[in-house]
Amino acid sequence: MKYTITIDGKQYAVQVKSIVGDQAEVEVNGKSCSVKVEQARQPLPVQRAAQPAPLMTAVPPAQAQVQVPAGGKAVTAPLPGVIIHLMAVPGQGVRRGDKIAVLEAMKMENDILAPADGQISDIAVHEGDSVLEGAVIATMV
Repeated sequence: MKYTITIDGKQYAVQVKSIVGDQAEVEVNGKSCSVKVEQARQPLPVQRAAQPAPLMTAVPPAQAQVQVPAGGKAVTAPLPGVIIHLMAVPGQGVRRGDKIAVLEAMKMENDILAPADGQISDIAVHEGDSVLEGAVIATMV
């Protein structure tokens, strides 16, 4: 959930990434941190729009279930963020430097480029997915 909060007249953009027990992972103005939740509270009811937004999840790179084929190359996220555009599809040929995806991080768009000439064999993410640094975005052969 994203919030804008004001403390002593200063605004902060806060995104709650996860809460487990009394520990919460949050991002404040683009900086990730872990905080202790003093009182557990019931989640607020969610009002659904006519077409709900897709659920965004972050998958740590160590838990990603992406198999890179022998001789294949994983194209990974250079920093944590949200995939806002996918420009490539499986089976598409790409040249070194072609844009595969756009990752938004700290309100900036970062182009994810093909590291070499080849063919996209798999896209491991969807638009709207939150990814961590090192998460596999695509696989090339």
